[in-house]
Amino acid sequence: MNKKLFALAALAVLSGQAMATDVLNHKSPYCGCCSDWTKHMQEAGFNVEEKLHDNMNPIKQKLGITPELASCHTAEIDGYVFEGHVPAQDIKAFLANPPRNAQGLAVPGMPMGSPGMEYGDKQDEYSVYAFNQQGQMFEYRHYKAK
Repeated sequence: MNKKLFALAALAVLSGQAMATDVLNHKSPYCGCCSDWTKHMQEAGFNVEEKLHDNMNPIKQKLGITPELASCHTAEIDGYVFEGHVPAQDIKAFLANPPRNAQGLAVPGMPMGSPGMEYGDKQDEYSVYAFNQQGQMFEYRHYKAK
């Protein structure tokens, strides 16, 4: 009986570790909203490492972020790219079932009320876009203003 309990406990621990996903978040050392997005991701169960850059442009270019998609920080997860204040729930849904040929998700700009950009109960209307390496994009999810 004790062996069964031990095996179940070990499986539970391993399952919890398997569910955690590693995130590399490239950001400016001076951007507080990027750190707030990191906290949002950690609260959603992601393991986040922040890598600081004085100039984000080379990182964005290397990872295929066009000016139309650009925001402040750029994250890498399992070979995909996530630009800006993308909600963790959208990232989880994307990783569970990535659209064919998609390179990642982006929230262009810095919309008020997106994760890391909270200001009271104010929320701007904004969209999360999926994009591919050819520069094509489509709306993945839309959030209404409050």
